[in-house]
Amino acid sequence: MNFQFEHIELLPAFGVLLLPILFFVWGLFRKKSILKKIGTHSLVKNLIHSYSPANFLLKFIFLALALTAMIGAVINPQKPGSSRNIKRAGIDIVIALDVSKSMLAEDIKPNRLEKARQFIYKLLDELKDDRVGLVLFAGHAYLQMPLTTDQSAARIYIQNASTTIVPTQGTVIGEALRMSNSAFNSKERKYKSIVLITDGEDHDHEAETIGTTLASNGVMINTIGVGSPEGTTIIDPATDSFKKDAQGQPVISKLNEALLKKLSTTTNGIYNRLENIPEVVKKIRTQLNTIEKSSLEDASFRDYDSYFYWLIGIALLFLVLEFLWPERKWNIA
Repeated sequence: MNFQFEHIELLPAFGVLLLPILFFVWGLFRKKSILKKIGTHSLVKNLIHSYSPANFLLKFIFLALALTAMIGAVINPQKPGSSRNIKRAGIDIVIALDVSKSMLAEDIKPNRLEKARQFIYKLLDELKDDRVGLVLFAGHAYLQMPLTTDQSAARIYIQNASTTIVPTQGTVIGEALRMSNSAFNSKERKYKSIVLITDGEDHDHEAETIGTTLASNGVMINTIGVGSPEGTTIIDPATDSFKKDAQGQPVISKLNEALLKKLSTTTNGIYNRLENIPEVVKKIRTQLNTIEKSSLEDASFRDYDSYFYWLIGIALLFLVLEFLWPERKWNIA
């Protein structure tokens, strides 16, 4: 099995390494500038005859490696432990996440998509005994992750969800529901729910018909509305300007609550507008608890071996080396 990171969202922290590199390069130029001002080349050479540029570079490399190891320790590389059968009493849940460009609207901060991500992370913490799948949709819907109890894998998929994953724009809620339903065991008429997270911007008439069909198959749809009914403009990342309609007017993206409320009511689910994340997570978890749970045995990786302590040890080793390593030339008798 390959290594994975417990806190993959912290990977950009490696960018901090650019700062000491830039400072090191600046320091070299600064030293050269100062030496030129001191005097002639022969005088400077005599003054710094014991100084070793190679040792100075090596000390910096030790320091950079120590910092790299410390960042790696915080991110915590993990490796799945041995597979074992785990008894669970839970349900199957497919999270259908809207990744259309309207989800970049900033009527809720930092934007609709990021707010949805934060909600899903919190919800996953409440779904330890449930299997979770993920569908991403815009103009088309795609099953990104089949049902699994591997919470770490789910978080990685959510972290990577963006508006560029689905090239075709739109909000095909009906197709998203159909794709989500395909992830369930078709022989079961219970133990399953879809959590639909969207601004519902495009009124998909097919969605209501599909919702009724899913309800008859025992699927509960809980809907999460992201955005505001008043709406706001959308910044197009490709042009870094407001998205405009055919008449050249700025497009106002509004939350379509009517469709989402109807879908949840039809399927014995609930609708919530995503404002207070902990409160919405609590309501969804309470609603999911009304579904009868199945007793299953899953072959699943539940225990992960962490290796952060190795990286801490490596960081300490390089820090000691950096401290003890001289900038002067080695005196070899």
